[in-house]
Amino acid sequence: MDQKSVIEAGGAQGMKRRMLEARRSGFTLIEVLIVIAIVVALSGLVGIALFSKQKEAKVGLAKTDLRTIESGLKQFRVKFDRYPTDEEGVEVLWNKEKLDADADAAKWTKELEKPMKADQWGTPWSYRQKSDHGDEDTFDLWSFGPDKQEGGDDDIVSWTDSDSESSSGPTGTGSSGTGSKSGGS
Repeated sequence: MDQKSVIEAGGAQGMKRRMLEARRSGFTLIEVLIVIAIVVALSGLVGIALFSKQKEAKVGLAKTDLRTIESGLKQFRVKFDRYPTDEEGVEVLWNKEKLDADADAAKWTKELEKPMKADQWGTPWSYRQKSDHGDEDTFDLWSFGPDKQEGGDDDIVSWTDSDSESSSGPTGTGSSGTGSKSGGS
């Protein structure tokens, strides 16, 4: 064989070798599908974790909103020497038109700048002027919570469980409550 034939034969073998190496350096379809499956599984796990944290965050925000409304109710009491009536509800804290006609309208000020008609789940806040859970000189304020059903363990309430059992004590911010509730805003 002459030198040219050897070079051409070597060149053909070199080309085959380079094609095999190029084919080996890429990913096969199965490898790509495995990587995609792993990414999807990890995304699902992260999504589930974030979803549960979102539920916890909404409960925390609802408790904060409840405390804000409680504060407004207490400020209202300082001015009017009473809590809002059941008819006035919590809306009187930001809407003067809800104030009872017999009340001194000159005393009214906006206690909450931002209306808080509903809880984090879109359910109106429930309010009662005279508490059924402890001291009758205070009020009941509650949200039905994530399940939007009255009386569940997920209700967010202004009284503590001990308020229901002993008929005294200050209004607390409990995380659950049972017992009959009626009325609303």
